[in-house]
Amino acid sequence: MTFKRKSNRLFSLATAKIRGRFDGEALLKNISITGCRLEHTVNIDVQIGSKYMMCIMPEKQADVGEFDLSVEARWVEAQSGVCMAGFSIVESPKGKLFQRYVDYLEYRAANP
Repeated sequence: MTFKRKSNRLFSLATAKIRGRFDGEALLKNISITGCRLEHTVNIDVQIGSKYMMCIMPEKQADVGEFDLSVEARWVEAQSGVCMAGFSIVESPKGKLFQRYVDYLEYRAANP
């Protein structure tokens, strides 16, 4: 899928959970201040247009604690044993942790 994005997505190594929607943790493939994409080996059972609470667990190197995001499902696609889902970010209850994580990813992208 190709979209014209408001802000660039940053590659992530974090994991994420949407409680009650799938077992285990999904890979947070990319994230920006406006949206994110998850990948998982099982079906990500979300309804397009519905809102969910997503728990983000950043990689240890980020030195950022876990935080929640209120997200809205935008698309879901399954292919070759991988399920992907895109979300827009509606709200970040712990905005400072979210912003620190995005800042870390921007720094890492600029300094490989």
